[in-house]
Amino acid sequence: MPDAGRAASSEDPDVGDVRVSVADVLAAQARLRRYLPPTPLHHAERFGVLLKLENLQRTGSYKVRGALNALLAARERGDSRPVICASAGNHAQGVAWAAYRLGVQAITVMPHGAPETKIAGVAHWGATVRQHGASYDEAFAFARELAEQNGYRFLSAFDDPDVIAGQGTVGIEIAPHAPDVVIVPIGGGGLASGVALALKSQGIRVIGAQVEGVDSMARAIRGDTAARDPAASLADGVRVKIPGFITRRLCAHLLDDVVIVREAELRETLVRLALEEHVIAEGAGALALAAGRRVAGKRKCAVVSGGNIDATVLARLLSEVRPRAPRKPRRRNREGEPSLTGTPSRSPASTPSIAVPPTPRQRRTAAVAEESSW
Repeated sequence: MPDAGRAASSEDPDVGDVRVSVADVLAAQARLRRYLPPTPLHHAERFGVLLKLENLQRTGSYKVRGALNALLAARERGDSRPVICASAGNHAQGVAWAAYRLGVQAITVMPHGAPETKIAGVAHWGATVRQHGASYDEAFAFARELAEQNGYRFLSAFDDPDVIAGQGTVGIEIAPHAPDVVIVPIGGGGLASGVALALKSQGIRVIGAQVEGVDSMARAIRGDTAARDPAASLADGVRVKIPGFITRRLCAHLLDDVVIVREAELRETLVRLALEEHVIAEGAGALALAAGRRVAGKRKCAVVSGGNIDATVLARLLSEVRPRAPRKPRRRNREGEPSLTGTPSRSPASTPSIAVPPTPRQRRTAAVAEESSW
C-alpha cells in the first residue's frame, strides 16, 4: 500500500504540500468538545461487533465534525466569508448546523434526487439550498463555480485538511475501547483518512469499505484514476466519481485494506441492523458493518456513519428484504464444551454418563461457541 500511495500522490499536482497530522486531529478534538458530545459505542452481540453510533450525532451523521472544525479553524484564521459546499446531504446538513451555531452564512448545493429528509434537514438550520445536477460530482462543479463568482469559501466534503481532522475525532473516541480493527465506509475518503490518522500510531488496523460499482477509492489506490460514473446504490452518501487527492494519498499510505461488498449484502445488513439491533442507519451507515463479515479480528468495531434514511426507502426495504435468521449461540457446559443440543448440560450427579472423546467436528464447534453465523 505505501508504494501505491507514492504513485498516487505523484499524479496529484493539486495536493501540493498540504499535510494533515495527528496533531491536527487532536486540535480538532479540542475545538469540538464544547459543541459535540462523544457518540456511544454499542455492542451488537448478534454480529459480534462494536458499533460506533455516528447516526446519533448532531444532524444524524459524523459529517458535522469536519464541517464544524473547518468553520472554527477558519474563524481562528480570521476568515469570515460565507461558506458554500456540495453534498449528497450529510455534509450539507453538517455545514448548515455549524454555520447556524457560529452565525456564518451558508449555501449548499445538492444534486437532484437527494433524499428529502436530508434536504429538509439543511433547510431547517437556515442554510440556502440549491439543487443542481444528477450526481454529487455535478453539484460539486456548480458549487465551485458559484464560489469563484461570488468570493465564497468552498468547503469540500472530504478533501480539506480541517474536514479530515474533524472526522478523525471519531477515531479518538474509539481508541479507549481498544479494538484490534476498525472498519470505516469510504466515499471521498475524509472519514477513513481521519480515523486512520488517529488510530494507526496505536497499532489498530483500519479497513475501508466500499460497494461494488461505487469503489473509486479502491481503484485509485491501485493506480486506476479514471473517472467512472458510480453505480446506483442504496449507499447514496458514498457515490463519488473521483475521490479526494489529499484523502487518496492518506488512504493509500494508512489503510490496511479496502473491502468491497455487494449491494445485496448492504441491503440485508441494513435491515438486520434495524430489526435485530434496533439501530436505524442509512445505506452508507450500514456499509462498514456489511464489510465486517469479511474482516478478521477478535474485537472489531464498525462505524455507523449516518442514519438519515428516507422513511419510504426504509419501509420498502423492511417489506422486501428477508434476512436469514442468525444461528443460535452454543451453550457451554462445565468442561468448556458447547452443548450441541442448545440445552443446558445435566450435572454428573443426576445423570450417569460415559466419557466419549469429542469428534473433530465438535472441537471445531467449540472454537466458535457462542458466535453467530455473521
